[in-house]
Amino acid sequence: QLQLVESGGGLVQAGGSLTLSCAGSGSTFRDYSIAWFRQAPGKERDFVAAVSWNFGTTYYADSVKGRFTIARDAAKNTVFLQMNSLKSEDTGVYICAASPSPLDSTVVFTTLLYDYWGQGTQVTVSS
Repeated sequence: QLQLVESGGGLVQAGGSLTLSCAGSGSTFRDYSIAWFRQAPGKERDFVAAVSWNFGTTYYADSVKGRFTIARDAAKNTVFLQMNSLKSEDTGVYICAASPSPLDSTVVFTTLLYDYWGQGTQVTVSS
């Protein structure tokens, strides 16, 4: 059983930066692909970014390309999401998720692919 705990959320002005962390425990974290999703009030959970366990391939939603970077620190069992040039539309609860499957671009955004989910961390971007 894999447990995921997010941290690093907060309130930031538009144009600012935040770094989110997703720490894994209870299983072999390196054997899981990790994704970040976000959910705004009253909206569906949307894919943000992911890193595949096999080759470390990264994937990003079009809305965050060039602004967000996902990276894995195997020694710390943690995946980071560096968020720069934040916009008000980036506001939401950011949730990390884990899948034992390698990722590809056709399925990476599908919530059903992920077996484990964290509780989320709130990011609020003020304009």
